[in-house]
Amino acid sequence: VRVPSCHHRDSAMVIGREMSPAGLRATPIKGFILDITGVLYNSMEGTDGIPIQGSVEAVNRLYSESRVRFLSNESTGTVSHVVGKLGRLGYSGIRAEDIITPAPTAAEYCRMNGLRPHLLVHPGIRSVFDGISQEDPNCVLIGDAEHAFTFKAINTAFRHLMKMRDPLLLSLGCGKFYQRTDGPCIDVGAFAEALKFASGCRHVVVGKPRPDYFQTALDSLGMDKEEVVMIGDDIVSDVGGAMKFGMRAIQVRTGKWRSEWESHEVKPTLIANDLLSAVRACID
Repeated sequence: VRVPSCHHRDSAMVIGREMSPAGLRATPIKGFILDITGVLYNSMEGTDGIPIQGSVEAVNRLYSESRVRFLSNESTGTVSHVVGKLGRLGYSGIRAEDIITPAPTAAEYCRMNGLRPHLLVHPGIRSVFDGISQEDPNCVLIGDAEHAFTFKAINTAFRHLMKMRDPLLLSLGCGKFYQRTDGPCIDVGAFAEALKFASGCRHVVVGKPRPDYFQTALDSLGMDKEEVVMIGDDIVSDVGGAMKFGMRAIQVRTGKWRSEWESHEVKPTLIANDLLSAVRACID
């Protein structure tokens, strides 16, 4: 597993490509990479969420007529938790080996680099870091901790960074916000930026939009980036990240979609109403 060590900057995501189905016909499409939240289902606090209309049919079709992997910045549950939730929402055919989330990648990065993280993460993924020493931390690792993002918790992470000779922050994704049925919710990227601002630390993003994260999904498919299409609801992390990497990408009007993205500096290969429409545009 390859994890980059460079900074994420939204300003680098300036893509000039026409929003046209013609871009899908340039090279045969042999595989798909899908985001999960906002593409397969909409989040709802206290529940598994609500499946997006047509997405179950779309996923079933991809499994029967193509190849697919699910690349998510989900950091509130393990892969097995994600599989169980998707199964309860009707996605019974999705396998654990087809899902990539950032926590296992970050855990491996810590092992390979001798890192002892102070964890500020959701309780649902703490077990992923079992066996990794957290004594005398030499980095801070944060994910979408949700209600654990208290002043005390953020300040404790800040104090750990301030004690380090070379302060290092790892974040599981760097999203600005995510969408729930009751409205938008601030995401881990905002807390990462606060810690960077206050401490001057180095920052490594594990997840989209980093190129190596997309490469992990391509390696799993055994395909080249020219043969695969990314479908997501985030214009920067999903679409911008994939296109900067050299892939084609489809923006769906579900999840965190905003109408002002019609004129965003990132120009998707195609904007589709939902996953099913996107899949039909590619396969049919």
